[in-house]
Amino acid sequence: MAAKSEETRKKILEAALQLFRERGFAESTMRDIAQEAKVATGLAYYYFPKKEDLVMAFYVKVNAEIRPKVEAALASHGKLEQKIRALVYVKFDYFGPDRKFLGALSGYSADPGHRLSPFSKETKEIREEGIAQFRTALERSELKVPEDLVEAMPKILWMYQMGMVLFWIYDRSEGQRRTQLLLDKSLGIVVLLLKASSLPLMRPVRKLILDLVDVIAGEQSAVY
Repeated sequence: MAAKSEETRKKILEAALQLFRERGFAESTMRDIAQEAKVATGLAYYYFPKKEDLVMAFYVKVNAEIRPKVEAALASHGKLEQKIRALVYVKFDYFGPDRKFLGALSGYSADPGHRLSPFSKETKEIREEGIAQFRTALERSELKVPEDLVEAMPKILWMYQMGMVLFWIYDRSEGQRRTQLLLDKSLGIVVLLLKASSLPLMRPVRKLILDLVDVIAGEQSAVY
């Protein structure tokens, strides 16, 4: 019984994702999704009371499927710049078919009070796993992060990745060439600054970075 229930749930989710890709998130109704999945509309609502629940299930699905790809990316590259680039490209490759769908969801990104935002309390577990990926990249790299930046730097790199993904979503250049150029140029700067961050004269800059991270974290806490 449990296996059949899970199969039905999976069928509804897959049908929803297919429609979101073809028609868009706003344009796809629960009735449409039920028809695509060949189930009763009431049954679709039973498993997913709101369309947002389908997106949350999509997030969980992504996290589970992308995890081994992330591990492979971290294991197959030595230098930090290579690891970060590999992590970002794992997301690009996985989300390739979903750029239009993700574009529709990006409107929620700026509002940490919305459950679909990557900064919301509902997505905290997924966000923390994403941050942990960059913590692992730093730990396995050749660079030594200054002690006062050890906690903040994985969060900063995660936010950098989120910015790159957002740029990629809206990049209309052929093959998203502009995104590739931006990643190549900006990543070199990020790693160079990280290397320089251990210098004594960079201590005031590190303090500014930490203050900025605290402000962002404080704003998120205020929403909760």
